[in-house]
Amino acid sequence: MRLLTAAVTTIALALGAQAAVAAPIEIKFSHVVAESTPKGQMALKFKELVDERLAGKVNVEVFPSSQLFGDGKELEAMLLGDIQLIAPSLSKFQKYTPELQVFDLPFLFKDMEAVERFQQGPEGQGLLSSLESKGLMGLGYLHNGMKQLSASNPLRVPADASGRKFRIMTSDVLQAQFEAVEAVPLKKPFSEVFTLLQTRAIDGQENTWSNIYSQKFFEVQPYITESNHGVLDYLVVTSTEFWMSLDDDLRAELKKALSEAIAYGNGIADEKANEDKQQIIDSNRSEIINLTDAERQQWVDAMKPVWKQFEKDIGVDLINAAQAANQ
Repeated sequence: MRLLTAAVTTIALALGAQAAVAAPIEIKFSHVVAESTPKGQMALKFKELVDERLAGKVNVEVFPSSQLFGDGKELEAMLLGDIQLIAPSLSKFQKYTPELQVFDLPFLFKDMEAVERFQQGPEGQGLLSSLESKGLMGLGYLHNGMKQLSASNPLRVPADASGRKFRIMTSDVLQAQFEAVEAVPLKKPFSEVFTLLQTRAIDGQENTWSNIYSQKFFEVQPYITESNHGVLDYLVVTSTEFWMSLDDDLRAELKKALSEAIAYGNGIADEKANEDKQQIIDSNRSEIINLTDAERQQWVDAMKPVWKQFEKDIGVDLINAAQAANQ
């Protein structure tokens, strides 16, 4: 009887161990934008690739449009283990490392090609590991595009922004950027922007063509100035604890799938910038304002002092490397 009981116990333990091994790793990928955006499409592509290559080993669930957490809570939730993968805007990381504020400096990059060159260069790649001491692991850069200014009044020169309230992400650099043109910057969650614009609680905001279109900001903003004054990109990030808990082979497979998904998303970002801009034009809901060279230079001159204001925090060498990517 004892032998039978021992045998049953051994079999039960073996089956339990086998079940534990077979249980797939759960990855919750949370983000705050629509599925139609480059970030939304990248997340779905990542899930698709993992389902194809790692079925039964890893299960990816994607939660778009702030379904789980707003953009102010994502990082905290990930460090607590509630989610495993997020892609916040680079502006969200200033409290973890001041160096990433380089991406918020106004008129630093002339176009997305320059952004890509910097991000893929030694300085940009080095920034991916700048968060490790805070328990975060940068896995890659995801593009959204260059930022434009939208408002309830035409913005042609900096004086047009004076006294106006603009929603900004949580970034001291972006705050200084709007203060440089005597505007009033307000740090508000992304999920609240449409309502704030619709109710005229704020006068305007800055964003990419993709976000302006997908979030329907153009429906409640009669004017959009094509300023290309900054870049809105994301950092795909996980927690160091989760990432290092994976075995080497699995981690390599996930990194490969993620890199492919990011490349896919970046390709969509390039296409959607033009497509969504045209959709906004075709809607006749917003007037697109094209700046003359002289008008644009006024914005550059007004905002350029922000570089000096933050160069000690960011590092002169890093700013110079970013500038060099424009060549």
